[in-house]
Amino acid sequence: MGTTETMESMIYDLMDWAEIEAVVYAEESTPRKILGPQIVDGGILVQAFYPDEDTVSVRLEDGTVLPMVQEDEAGFFAVLLSGRKVPDYTYIVGSGKEAKEEKDPYAYPCQITEKEEVKFTSGIWRNAYEKMGSHLMEINGCKGAYFALWAPDAVRVSVVGDFNDWDGRRYPMNRLDSGIYELFIPGVEAGCFYKYEIKSRAGMVYLKADPYANESQQMPEAASVVASLDYKWGDEKWMKERESRSVSGTPVAVYEVDLSAWAEEEATYREIAPKLASHAAALGYTDVELLPVMEYPEDETKGFGTSGFFAPTSRYGTAKDFMYLVDTIHKAGLGVILDWNPGSFARGNDGLSSFDGTCLYEHLDPKKGVHPGTDQLIFNYGRKEVVSFLKASAACWLNLFHADGLKVSDLASTLYLNYGRRDGEWIANMYGSNENLEALDFFRGLNREIHQQNPGVMMIAEEQTGFPMVTGDPDKEGLGFDLKWNNGCIDDYMRYIQLDPLFRGSHQEELTFSMVYNYSEKFMLSLSHQLTENGARSFLKQMPGGKAALKAANLRLTYAYLLAHPGKKLLTWGQDGGEMTTYVRDLLALYKSERALHELDDAADGFEWISNLDWKRNLLVFLRKGSSLKDTLLVVANFSNLEYDNFLVGVPYPGKYKEIFNSDAEEYGGTGAVNPRVKLSRAVEQDERQDSIKIRIAPLAVSIYKFTEPIERVELTPARRRAALRKNGIVSRASGSVKPAEKKKATKAEAVKKVKEEAGKKVEAVKKAVKAETEKKAATVRKTVAEKVKKNTSGKSTTAAKKK
Repeated sequence: MGTTETMESMIYDLMDWAEIEAVVYAEESTPRKILGPQIVDGGILVQAFYPDEDTVSVRLEDGTVLPMVQEDEAGFFAVLLSGRKVPDYTYIVGSGKEAKEEKDPYAYPCQITEKEEVKFTSGIWRNAYEKMGSHLMEINGCKGAYFALWAPDAVRVSVVGDFNDWDGRRYPMNRLDSGIYELFIPGVEAGCFYKYEIKSRAGMVYLKADPYANESQQMPEAASVVASLDYKWGDEKWMKERESRSVSGTPVAVYEVDLSAWAEEEATYREIAPKLASHAAALGYTDVELLPVMEYPEDETKGFGTSGFFAPTSRYGTAKDFMYLVDTIHKAGLGVILDWNPGSFARGNDGLSSFDGTCLYEHLDPKKGVHPGTDQLIFNYGRKEVVSFLKASAACWLNLFHADGLKVSDLASTLYLNYGRRDGEWIANMYGSNENLEALDFFRGLNREIHQQNPGVMMIAEEQTGFPMVTGDPDKEGLGFDLKWNNGCIDDYMRYIQLDPLFRGSHQEELTFSMVYNYSEKFMLSLSHQLTENGARSFLKQMPGGKAALKAANLRLTYAYLLAHPGKKLLTWGQDGGEMTTYVRDLLALYKSERALHELDDAADGFEWISNLDWKRNLLVFLRKGSSLKDTLLVVANFSNLEYDNFLVGVPYPGKYKEIFNSDAEEYGGTGAVNPRVKLSRAVEQDERQDSIKIRIAPLAVSIYKFTEPIERVELTPARRRAALRKNGIVSRASGSVKPAEKKKATKAEAVKKVKEEAGKKVEAVKKAVKAETEKKAATVRKTVAEKVKKNTSGKSTTAAKKK
């Protein structure tokens, strides 16, 4: 190649000094143009930057060692190799015993394709988690880690970590047209801590954690971790069967868990896994819902202030440890639902806020970009790259971590531009209204794609303002969720049940009103952790009654009534223990075995009132139905503390009715006012039904009867019919007829007929009055909801604010 002087002269002539200066001053955004091997006239120019080093050599694959020329005293080196084919080579940095040998990061090609860049900038790269972030991989026989992040307005981005002494001058990343920076670094292994050093256009240099990292350093430290994700799953059967799983028509009973409260102190995912799976499976739940496990900086937020949208919190172990938890729950026959917050993210110097020196993930204007209740930052759904980020987060949990569902918390704060804001504190959309149109488009697209790509996965929304069509078809202006929490029903019920039974009668509409709107959405009834937070007590302690037995009876009544009410079920941790363990287990077994309790949850044909007017006795009687007549269940709920013996209840069909459940059974701690014998219906009109059965109704209890066998209607003699009517208060107790003065003018049959007519008129009058009152209250509720939305939707119901 000639003399040393000639070589140095040739190399000098090939130098691009402007680019070298950019590298030396750490302002180079496309270092692959200059660093690494470059084919030039005369051979292959290899250039490297090792700050503060005096000696660097190149070792070729045949063992030849060639010293590199130091072209800049800051540590810029170059050597000219012969030939046109780039050989395999390594750098020898330093000399003597302290010399290090390493591969050249800039000798390896970009792993992100132009097609993937287009998807990313179009908001449809839901698999971005496979390339973005850090990933262990092997390229051309070299093992290392590939790094990629989005920072379009940064002047320069470098990977810093244990492997380069956190020196931002080393390993500057290569910028793509999409604003993605990427680099493969040979030799980086699992467990290495790293961050990105970003230089903004304003000249500021700062460190950021990886938005796409799958693992983070244990708090309070905030470095990202190169994660090992080669977990060997054992849930193949579960994942295959999940594809055919359907929310509609099937039992869904969710056990909600906060790992920080459920687990023992300093427990790990692997230690929690068998205990949690065993407990949930033994009681009969179908799924376990984990309160946010996505990495979060502050314990006080319980995970609702997310900082790592692709990483399970390191508080309980590694990403592989979390995979073990999910795997173990699957092996126990249970699904895993994760609380996920795509509406906002936590502030923090290491997080997403002002990521590249600009408002990259959030809105620039605080009237749109700051959550008024929590001071968290709201995602800018108008940026397609942010949409890709969030879609990729969802796909990561469903695909990489095998989650079976996602529950979106505090959806209302995302859907409304004026949520929690006063006039002048928010910006209307292009049509002048308060709907966040970009958020609506995001959720419709997200749910549509998930149901196409991940069949069997549940998408659940917590939305408390009455926003329409949350579970509606996304192609017909719905949002596309599978289920929505029925907070209205639960709030009404909890207000009602906390009243003394003596005062419940005048509030009966708080029980019945839920059925007015029940089929407007596909609902889940959630006795969640929110009901026991912010100073609230356990469910048992919230029940009325001075004695423990009365509190327990009210709680058994609560669980049984809500189980019989249409809607999927959720119960939070800590409310199924002690004396309630057997009770909850039996309830869930009943729920899963009786099709009428879940098959037609979303269809009006699955529910029918028998009696919802008996407010004086605090009684409700209704039917739950399945697709078959034999599935029919008669539910009797007594919210008074009085027992009713030999009580007539109307039934839909003549036949036999067997009591299959009673919350007052002695084995549950009740008084034992049960009905052990099958009840045979008689042709005695009651509750506007031609037939009825006579039962014993326990105080503060729910009893459920199954229609077991149809029979021909059994007609009663007039005397027995009259006696039955008189016993239930329909006929006066005067000696056998309605009015003594009429006794001489009418036969016994005529008297009964007249009584029935009069009773019918009274019932009709009451029904009309109740209907009018119900419609009036429904209109009031609709007006209230509209006013709440108009007046900032209302700060006090902000779920995230409660968490904070």
